[in-house]
Amino acid sequence: MVEVDPALIDWIGRWIETADLAAPPPILGIAGSQGSGKSTLARAVAQRFGGAALSLDDVYLTQAARAALAERVHPLFAVRGPPGTHDLALLNRLLDRLRAAGSDEEIRLPRFDKLADERAPETDWAVVWGRPRLIVLEGWCLGATAQRPEALTAPVNALEREKDSDGVWRRAVDAAMGDGYASLAARLDALVFLKAPGFEVVLDWRCEQEAELLGVAAVSPQRRAALAGFIGHYERITRHMLAGGVRPDLTAELDARRRIVALRPGVEIA
Repeated sequence: MVEVDPALIDWIGRWIETADLAAPPPILGIAGSQGSGKSTLARAVAQRFGGAALSLDDVYLTQAARAALAERVHPLFAVRGPPGTHDLALLNRLLDRLRAAGSDEEIRLPRFDKLADERAPETDWAVVWGRPRLIVLEGWCLGATAQRPEALTAPVNALEREKDSDGVWRRAVDAAMGDGYASLAARLDALVFLKAPGFEVVLDWRCEQEAELLGVAAVSPQRRAALAGFIGHYERITRHMLAGGVRPDLTAELDARRRIVALRPGVEIA
């Protein structure tokens, strides 16, 4: 679990204070690799400052919609996670409703059941009452930039070599990054990036995340191997972001134990 550093909370608090209270609530984005602590930070910020927390993970397309996308574009789109597998229309409608909410309005926020790999029924969705002071949106690829065409040529791992040898999937993912996801990023009023020390720690973090989800001390070796294959879907963009393919307002550099070792503002908050 990421350390919720007081200096990080202080920066966010000072940023919130610059917002016009008469205007619609600002949107704070939190990006970072799997297991970096985005959800923990989003909940802490929402609770501390009277906000509503949303996750990109909770607006995955349904299994049926991903299956249709897989048949139409590329089989790898059946797997949730990469750009193209989220219902951005639903997310944008939610952001619009939260920003325009009345004092007594009820807004339901979708939830995704990762164990079932399916969107949870609406009866299990969270409820937000009234207009929040701010909206916190967390997602692993928020703010990532599209790559240059030549960067897409060579596969980055076995998944791309074996299942995307012609590059159709990674070009489609990159096109989505430059389209709907770029438009989503443009809606953010500020972006915080939880920066892993390297991609090599992501498997450990993802296994810890899975163990917590299952309520066990550690995942089995077989499950770890399966998760190693799963995070291959995220590797290209994660490495791109770690190499500078994201432009945050604040970067929180993490060590392998997810402790913040440095805060590097992209902009200064007075």
